Amino acid sequence: MSDLTSIIKAYDVRGLVPEQWDESVARAIGAAFAEFVHSESGATAVVTAHDMRDSSVPLSRAFAEGVLARGLDVVEAGLGSTDMLYFAAGSLELPGAMFTASHNPAQYNGIKLCRAGAAPIGQDSGLVEIRTWAEQEIDEPGSAFARQPERVGTVSSRDLVAEYAAYLKQLVDLSGIRPLKVVVDAGNGMGGFTVPVVLSGLPLEIVPMYFELDGSFPNHEANPLDPANLVDLQAAVREHAADIGLAFDGDADRCFIIDERGEPVSPSAITGLVAVRELAKGHGTTIIHNLITSQAVPEIVREHGGQPVRTRVGHSFIKAEMARTDAVFGGEHSAHYYFRDFWRADTGMLAAMHVLAALGEQSRPLSDLTAAYERYVASGEINSTVTDQAGRVEAVRKTYGEREGVTFDELDGLTVTLPDGAWFNLRASNTEPLLRLNVEAPDAARVQELRDEVLELVRA
Repeated sequence: MSDLTSIIKAYDVRGLVPEQWDESVARAIGAAFAEFVHSESGATAVVTAHDMRDSSVPLSRAFAEGVLARGLDVVEAGLGSTDMLYFAAGSLELPGAMFTASHNPAQYNGIKLCRAGAAPIGQDSGLVEIRTWAEQEIDEPGSAFARQPERVGTVSSRDLVAEYAAYLKQLVDLSGIRPLKVVVDAGNGMGGFTVPVVLSGLPLEIVPMYFELDGSFPNHEANPLDPANLVDLQAAVREHAADIGLAFDGDADRCFIIDERGEPVSPSAITGLVAVRELAKGHGTTIIHNLITSQAVPEIVREHGGQPVRTRVGHSFIKAEMARTDAVFGGEHSAHYYFRDFWRADTGMLAAMHVLAALGEQSRPLSDLTAAYERYVASGEINSTVTDQAGRVEAVRKTYGEREGVTFDELDGLTVTLPDGAWFNLRASNTEPLLRLNVEAPDAARVQELRDEVLELVRA
């Protein structure tokens, strides 16, 4: 029997091409996805888009063949960022499939799936069924499906990047800001395709870096979460005396911000800044943040009349909680930013536009603007390879449980809060033998002390 558990993970499809999956697997997943969305909602068409990787076009076309064979039509949006695919799924009210491996190296590819309206599909919301049907389809074509389609679907093409750009510009008006010099590192990913369209015609001098679409990533990995991949951008911001730097990941759904000094601005600070702007619209009070974001975020939200809601890490949890609470905005420590006005989907481009607007509406440099949102010091995420994850977490719990004034919570992994306001979260990876540690404290010395103490227990 075929087993796709190694590539169909908690949130998406991801694996090595062709070692772990190829066009035949993509075709089976396409058939399973089509059958799933048709049986669930009566969908009659699917929209697809793809990134710049060499394998993306063949895989997306094979997927489309699977969809067509189940009697559904395919709207091909072609090259695009992941948030452009979410725009397509939202504006066209169609289920969607984005072919990308995001920030992973060149030999990987994947699929991000969503329902019509960009509603998420994950392990707890349909992905297991799709995987099961796809496995059956590989082994015995047609056996997984009771329904016999009356027709073969048809394919059409639709260029959506201009509509996507126009929609974003309606949400954040940058036309009246002061002129800004902006260095953008696209990492040879999809930001090189979308940024010139979205930010054209505005009072912005764009200094492009690595805008050439190249899925081999010749300059650096398209993963701005790794500080090594920000070095070129930081140097360029200083060299050009720019007001701000923007770094996009491979599928351009995440954006990292660099201030005028060449220093990174934490995603928690960006979450706080954008939350304040969304609250100021007066269209809602709930702001979502995951449990790894800085404690400054809920503090700032409350100070501006909002209601913070804390969630687990991961887009499916954020989006579900946004739907439940009708939240206007959500942010994660990994620089994923979610907007109610964008079908509750994540878009790094819209977050970047909010920061550009906030900077361009006043005369202070970005470092001054964001200082109010940077209240504590964080370690960043530290991974430890551990075979006995549960045992190590229990050892940490036991050690800190013997101390006075320490509190625990288990919303996602183990979060330990100490009497001096320092806290840490320790959680297991869903896919690897790793424990992930995040520490925050009032100052750097305390972060280092607590980090070393916990890592000694974890790595014992």
